[in-house]
Amino acid sequence: MIHARFDTEALTRVRFAISPTLETIASLRPLSGGLGCHRNGDLEGPDGVHEQWVEQARGLTDDLDLSVLYALQDSDTYNPDFIHPLPCGPLAEFEDDLCAMLTTPPEQIRAEVRAAYEGQPLPSVLGPFLSDTGAAVADLAALMRIYWERTLAAHWPRIRALLENDVLYRARQIADGGTRRLFADLDPTVSWEDGVLRIDKHECDDDVLDLDERGLLLIPSVFAWPKVWVVTAEPWQPTLIYPARGVGMLWNPSQPAPPDALAKLVGHSRATLLMALDCPRSTTELAGALGVSRGGISQHLAILDDAGLVSRRRVQRFVLYLRSADGDALVDAATRAA
Repeated sequence: MIHARFDTEALTRVRFAISPTLETIASLRPLSGGLGCHRNGDLEGPDGVHEQWVEQARGLTDDLDLSVLYALQDSDTYNPDFIHPLPCGPLAEFEDDLCAMLTTPPEQIRAEVRAAYEGQPLPSVLGPFLSDTGAAVADLAALMRIYWERTLAAHWPRIRALLENDVLYRARQIADGGTRRLFADLDPTVSWEDGVLRIDKHECDDDVLDLDERGLLLIPSVFAWPKVWVVTAEPWQPTLIYPARGVGMLWNPSQPAPPDALAKLVGHSRATLLMALDCPRSTTELAGALGVSRGGISQHLAILDDAGLVSRRRVQRFVLYLRSADGDALVDAATRAA
């Protein structure tokens, strides 16, 4: 059990971020069929949620030697954090993350690799991280780039949309009920009481984490599902990585078929878009769910907005779209006539 204690300053520094390199590293668990347990999270056993992606990704990586990636995430005590640098802003880019990894101080990299296998034989593939750290990290970045481009780059718009939608949902929770509301349904293993965030991790001894001016970073993840991961090692910001909402629909997104009458009236693409706007969505999320470019989505939304069929509102840096009352009436009438 981890007890994260907040002071007033820490409460003001709770923030969200999305990390493509963290998703890249987390994807190794389902791809491998399950890695070992470690302090940053329990990676036990494969699951079927990502089966469709796993089947495709294995075929695309048959010729890659991923042993160094697996070794960096297969310790049963602690896994190095330099491999997925924690983002400074809300949405990092993959290449920015790699740059941050490449500029991590060599002594920190060596310390983290040693800590991962303290009291155990160091896997031979990790030896270069101690003997020639700069070259080893450069080779690692090159491997991660190839792996990303083959297995995740094409899916990233859809993954990012799901993660952004989760962040928006959590932001609304904070606005509606404060920190208590935020942590109430973050994950069954997470609870909040009297200024203490309790994270039930059976593989950890009772541990107290005092959150100071560093605050707490919250990162939703699709590949960490269904476990919560925790980063506590300095100098990284204390971080809670939790399963994003809607992961079960990631690889098989529902695309509501519009009634024929509605499609004939406004066109099939705009009719499909109207059907998808039964809840607030961003252009990025709509593009990923409907398989249309963001530019195409924006053009259709502009036309529907001019016609008074959708409304929009800004939440922090996001613009969300939703069917207007007239849009609801049009969809309802077309559905009844179908």
